[in-house]
This record gives sequence, C-alpha cells and structure tokens, in this order.
Amino acid sequence: MTTPTSLSLKKIYSGKVRDLYEVDAKRMLMVASDRLSAFDVILAEPIPDKGKILTAISNFWFGKLAGIVPNHFTGDRVEDVVPAAELPLVEGRAVVVKRLKPVAVEAIVRGYIAGSGWKEYQKGGIVCGIPLPAGLREAAKLPQPIFTPSTKAALGVHDENITYARCEGIIGKELAAKVRDASIALYSTAVEYAATRGIIIADTKFEFGLDENGTLTLMDEVLTPDSSRFWPADSYMEGRNPPSFDKQFVRDWLESTGWNKQPPAPSLPLEVAQKTADKYREALTRLAC
Repeated sequence: MTTPTSLSLKKIYSGKVRDLYEVDAKRMLMVASDRLSAFDVILAEPIPDKGKILTAISNFWFGKLAGIVPNHFTGDRVEDVVPAAELPLVEGRAVVVKRLKPVAVEAIVRGYIAGSGWKEYQKGGIVCGIPLPAGLREAAKLPQPIFTPSTKAALGVHDENITYARCEGIIGKELAAKVRDASIALYSTAVEYAATRGIIIADTKFEFGLDENGTLTLMDEVLTPDSSRFWPADSYMEGRNPPSFDKQFVRDWLESTGWNKQPPAPSLPLEVAQKTADKYREALTRLAC
C-alpha cells in the first residue's frame, strides 16, 4: 500500500511519506504511506507495512517525550473522523493532529559524526559552521550533541545544511533558540532511553510547528528510522559506518548502483525492500515492545 486513494476527506497535502487530509479548520488526518524517500527522491517501490511501523514508533515517542514539549495530537480517535467503510485504508497508519504553522527549518541533532555531517567534517573540520575536534573518525561520538539545522526544501529538492546564524535569519533569534534547546532536550532524553534497549541514536531530525497561540509544538514524526540513524550498540565501532535499523541500508544499495541521485531512482529489488522492512520492524520491537 503506497497511499489510500479513496478517502472522502479532502486531501490537502502529499509529502514524501505522509498524506494530510482536512478534518476541519483546526484538525487534520495524517496518514503514513509505505513510500520511501532516499536522497530526497521518492522510490517507486513501497516498503511493506512501513507506514504502520513508522506510526507505531512515532506514537511511542510522542507519548514518552510529551513532558518536554507539546505535540500535535488532538486526543481524537481516527474512527471518530473517518467513515467506518474507509477505516481499513488507514488502519494503524493514521492519527488526528492539530493544524499548525510549520517552522521553516528542519531541526537536526547529531551526537555522532556520520552521513552528510561526516562528509562536511572531512572537508573542513566543521559541521553547519560548528568547529569540531580534529582527528575524529567516522561514526565517532561527539563531545556533546550539536544542533545542525537544515533548510526545509520543497518536494524533490535537496535539503541544505545551514549555520545556526542562517537559521536565526530564517525563523528569528528567539524561535531559533527555542527550537535548538527543545531539539537537544528531546534527543538527549531519547538517547538515554534507547541505550537501555541496545540502540545508539546517532542523529535525528525533528519537525516543529506553532499553534494558534504561538506555542512551539512537536509534529509530523519523531525518532523513526526515516528521521533518525539507529545503530545496534553491540556492533558499534568507531571508524566505520555501523549496520543500522534505518533506511541507510537502502541508501547504501542505491549508492552502490552508481545512481546520480536525480529522479527517477533505480528500481529497488524485492529482497532489498523486504530487508529494509525487517530492519524497521526490528527498531520498533527493540524500542517500543
């Protein structure tokens, strides 16, 4: 299943993974599809049950982190806003959320040097304008978590890592500080818990919005394999990119094909899609079960 197509609710947005439907002026139905985006390109092949797994993981974290920052949940049940005949289309993959004004940056926190951060560090010893100690190896733990925002690009356009100063220029100094502090607090709390379940959260991305009162609110998804880099603690080793419970497996396969990261992406073999689904499910089992 890639996305429900027969909902009677009005669709107001279709993103890389999630579709939004209007409930009323203050509420939306957010539905997680089985689509997978890699290098900001949506792959043609869905990942089996990915939307349900992402929803379950996010719901777990939203509940666990509710004391740190408000979140987008309204408290309404899906069955109260979706006609009974349509419930099978969204079962396990939908939530009723507040309509918020999105904060125009992506809030990324890194506790380890990996991915695009590692590539940037290799060029000049900095990440998003933050100087880091010399001599770090790939996957090294940083002295402390760092806030490394990025632009929130349009669909099909690559996000861009930016400095904190530029973040302030985009959303204002006061809001930038709130987003930074909330992001690091959320990440630090999640890292501490995940460690008890044998998982290292190397980095993650948070999305925030503002409610009608201007209150900073956590939204979209939180600490899923789509938005985070999860490593098994028992196989972590500094100096190499560890095996992961996230879509890094797909990224690695795509890069092995020589793809230029422009759409369309190469067709994903069935075994790669299934192994990715298995990794997502293991993350859910380890974290939330």
